[in-house]
Amino acid sequence: MGVLALLGICVAGGVVGAWIFQKLKVPQVVGYIVVGVLLGDTGFGLLHPADIAALGSFNNFALGLIGFLVGGELSGSIFKKYGKQFTAMLMGEGLAAFVLVGVTSTLIINLVVHDWAVSIATGIVFGAIASATDPASTISVLWEYRAAGVLTTAVIAIVALDDALAMTLYGLGTSAANILTHSGGESVGAAMLHTAIHLGGAIGLGFSCGYVLNAMMHYLPQTEKRLGLSIGILLLCVGLSVAFDMDLILASMTVGIVLINKAPKRSAQLFETIRSFATPIYIVFFVLVGARLSLGSMPGWVWALVGSYVLMRSLGKWVGAYAGARMSKAEKPVQKYMGMTLFAQGGVAVGLSIVASQNLQHIHVAGGLSLGDTIIFTVTATTLCVQLIGPAFTKLAIKKAGEIGRNVTEEDVLDEWSVRDAVNTEIVPLQEGTPLDAVVRDFAEQETFVYPVVSKDGKIIGVLTFDMLKELLVDRDTWQWLLVGDVMKPLKEHLLVDMNLGEALQEMQNLHVEALPVVESADTGKLLGILDRREARRKVGVELVRRQTVSA
Repeated sequence: MGVLALLGICVAGGVVGAWIFQKLKVPQVVGYIVVGVLLGDTGFGLLHPADIAALGSFNNFALGLIGFLVGGELSGSIFKKYGKQFTAMLMGEGLAAFVLVGVTSTLIINLVVHDWAVSIATGIVFGAIASATDPASTISVLWEYRAAGVLTTAVIAIVALDDALAMTLYGLGTSAANILTHSGGESVGAAMLHTAIHLGGAIGLGFSCGYVLNAMMHYLPQTEKRLGLSIGILLLCVGLSVAFDMDLILASMTVGIVLINKAPKRSAQLFETIRSFATPIYIVFFVLVGARLSLGSMPGWVWALVGSYVLMRSLGKWVGAYAGARMSKAEKPVQKYMGMTLFAQGGVAVGLSIVASQNLQHIHVAGGLSLGDTIIFTVTATTLCVQLIGPAFTKLAIKKAGEIGRNVTEEDVLDEWSVRDAVNTEIVPLQEGTPLDAVVRDFAEQETFVYPVVSKDGKIIGVLTFDMLKELLVDRDTWQWLLVGDVMKPLKEHLLVDMNLGEALQEMQNLHVEALPVVESADTGKLLGILDRREARRKVGVELVRRQTVSA
C-alpha cells in the first residue's frame, strides 16, 4: 500500500477504535493504540516495520506538535507559583522509578546470567528508561476530558520536564553499563558532557525558533498566515533537532514556552487553532505507536522482567510523586493523585530502548539474547501494558480530584446547547387586535423589549419592539385607537427551537437584531417564546461558571 492508503487506514481505524473505547468509558487514546496493535505484526500485519519506518518523519512532526502545545501550557506565572513543588515531584517520581526498576531488574537478570556486572549494567539502563513518562497520551486524556485545576497544572509541568531527567539518567546509565561490562565507550564525564550538549542544544534551538516566530507574528495579524508561519518554523525546529541528534520534544516545547510567555494574548488563538486541526495527526501517531509494539516470542524470564518492570515502575512513580508532593507541601489533590497520572510510557522510552539496542547489542545476556535485544523486547511489552492502563488511571485521578470538565469555554457550551436551552417561554404573546394602551403597560412592567404578535388562531405573524413605539410615545391619544397589528413588523425571520444556539446567535448578529421569536417547527409555526441575545449570553455564562466549579 502507498503512504496515503496507510494514513487513511490509521485515521479511519483510530476513529472507530476511539469510538468503541469511549463507549466503554475508556480514554480514546487506548482505542488508537489497540487499533495499532491489531494493524501491526502482532495483529493482522497490515502495518509492517518498514511502513512504520517510512512514516518516521510524520511521527517526529506529531511529537513536535505535542511538545509545542505542552509548552503553550507552561506560563512563567505557573513556575513562579509551583516551581519548588514541580522540582520535588519530578525528582521524586523519576528517581524512585529508577531505583525500584533498577534493583528488581538487576536481581532478575542475575538469576539468569549469574554475572553481577552484566546484571547491574542492565538494571541501570532499565531504571533510566523507566523514569520517562509519555507526555502524549497523558496530555491527550487531559484535553479529552477538559481537565483544569491544580492537579492538571502539575501533571502538564511534570510530563513536560520528565524527558530531560530521563535522558540525563539514560546518558549516565549507558556509560556506566559500558564501563561495568568492560566494553569501552564514553566515560561518565564524557557522557555528562554529551547529555548537556544534547539537552542544551535543544533548548537553545527552541528559544531561537520561538523568538523568531514571536517577532514575525507581530507583522502578520491574519490567523491563517500565523498558522502557516508557525507550522513552518515548527517543522524547521523538528528537522534541525533530528539532524543534530537533539531532543525534538524539548526543542518544540521550548518554542511554545517562549511564545506563551512573550505574547500570551496574541498566541492564545494560535494554540487553539493548532490544537483543533492536530487531531488526525495525533490519531496516526498513536496508531503507529501500537503497530510498533510487535511482541513476538519471548523466553519466560523476559516476561518476569516485564511484570516486575511494570509493577515497580508504577509503584515508584506513585510513591515518588507522593513523597515529593508531601515534602513540598503541595495541595491535597496533587499529593493523593499525582502518581496515578504518570504510568504511561511511550515515545521517549521506546526511542531510548531503540538507541540502547544499538549501543548495547554487543553485551551478551542469555539464550542468544544480547542486552540490547532484552531492553527493546522488555520496553516494547511494558509500553503496551502501561499505555493501556496509564490513560485509564489518568482519567481516574482527574475525576477523583474533581477536575474533569472544568476547562470549558463559552464556545463549548454554545456548541452543546440548542435554542431550547436559552429561549424565554414566559413571555405572553400579543394579539394583533390588542390596543396599544395595554401594550405600553406590558412594556413598562416587563424586562423584554421584543414581543411576538400572534393571530386569532395562535400563529405568529410578526413582532413588536420598543423601538417601534418610540414615535408614538409623545402622542397618547393614538394609544386608544391604534392596534398592535397596525404598528407591528411582519415576521420575516424566526428561529427553530432545535437549532444550535451558537448558530442562532450568529444569525441574529448577522441580522443586527437583539431578539427573535422561536417556533416549534417551520410547518406548524407554533410560537414557543423569544430568544434574547443578552439573556442567552447570561445563561451561557452561568452554565460556564457551573461547569468550571463543579466536577462533571
